[in-house]
Amino acid sequence: MAASKMNVSFINLQDRDIALLRGLFECRVMTKDHAAALYFEGKGEAAKKRLQKLKAAKLIADRPRKAFEPSILFLTREGLVLLQKRGVLNDYPAFDLPALDRRARVSDLTIRHELEVMDVKTAFHAAIKSVSNFAIAEFSTWPILNEFMAYRPGQDGTKVLVKPDGFIRIHETEADGGKFERTFFLEVDRSSEVQEKLVAKAACYFEHYKSGSFAVRNGAAREDYKQFPFRVLIVFKSAERRNNTAERLLQANLPIFKQVCLATLEDVIRDPLGAIWINPADYRDVTKGTLFDVERQKPSLGYRPQPEREALVESKIKRFSLLAN
Repeated sequence: MAASKMNVSFINLQDRDIALLRGLFECRVMTKDHAAALYFEGKGEAAKKRLQKLKAAKLIADRPRKAFEPSILFLTREGLVLLQKRGVLNDYPAFDLPALDRRARVSDLTIRHELEVMDVKTAFHAAIKSVSNFAIAEFSTWPILNEFMAYRPGQDGTKVLVKPDGFIRIHETEADGGKFERTFFLEVDRSSEVQEKLVAKAACYFEHYKSGSFAVRNGAAREDYKQFPFRVLIVFKSAERRNNTAERLLQANLPIFKQVCLATLEDVIRDPLGAIWINPADYRDVTKGTLFDVERQKPSLGYRPQPEREALVESKIKRFSLLAN
């Protein structure tokens, strides 16, 4: 512990530093660009200089990487101790240091996924700055903070644990000073995941809402579930994957029409608050009466490219903004 004190003795820690360390604790990893966007108002040079000082204080460090790969930051044990001593972690589940050290040791595949989640988070924070009457009240990316139990189709009536990639609360300040809240869960598709698993997870979200579990989580009664709506944002690497998921959601035993919002990662990074989102009902409407009508399709386990479908959907489908609905 004495070494930790010596490391930080030459650096005057600011509130922004603590916020950054807390952010790294929650998300596990981020790049310099993420840090600049989230904590330095997009000022890359200022971020670079401050991150160097935090590294010198041994509060953060870079993951091992190849020469051509970007720097990926993580919170060190010294950083964890500092946050614990300052009471910053009191709002989080209790963990001992060895458990937190293990949490930092993850595979390259998981790292890539979590960096994509951070890409989405960074895009939202950058975009919200241009909308004067909206603000991000919460954008949590640690699954354990938002996990829940729900019934999933095909599990013989047993509950399964659902761990969202993110949870977002956006506040709108109305003309009379009142506040309106929009709530979202986030899923960033890994592409390697089978479609059935993604569709089953969407069904769990619907059950989480309809059963009143989300209302209870917010301190209300189950029967008041309609007062606590939320939408599920699913982000894909390609429009084709997005369209496949829209089709499967409509073919499910309990079809999902509007609770799930779908977009590509490219569009989300470009403008997450713009008119880039679709829902399964939109997909149903644009394909109705065509060769790609959902009612004509049969679920297939094999990969089947459909470039004509992709062209149709891209040219005809109605897109919407999350803040306009």
